[in-house]
Amino acid sequence: MSTVGIRDLKNHLTAYLRRTRKGEEIVVTDRGRPIALIQPIQSATQPVSLEARMAKLATEGLISPSDGRRLKRFSPVRISGKPTSQIILEDRP
Repeated sequence: MSTVGIRDLKNHLTAYLRRTRKGEEIVVTDRGRPIALIQPIQSATQPVSLEARMAKLATEGLISPSDGRRLKRFSPVRISGKPTSQIILEDRP
């Protein structure tokens, strides 16, 4: 685990993210006081925000992230005949 100040993190963000991707945890400090922890998403125990939870599920392969496109509109299917609920009621003894 390493410690980095805000200014240094801002100036070298890509390098710190590379280190995090390799498994290292980084403590971010503001004037010497720890304020945040950057860690690989796989090691996060209980992400708080929805985005963090979704990212963790995606890295575990449990969900696939959206590509940003909306689903195509669909039209409902019309079925002729008796309603299904009526058929079920008639079928019951």
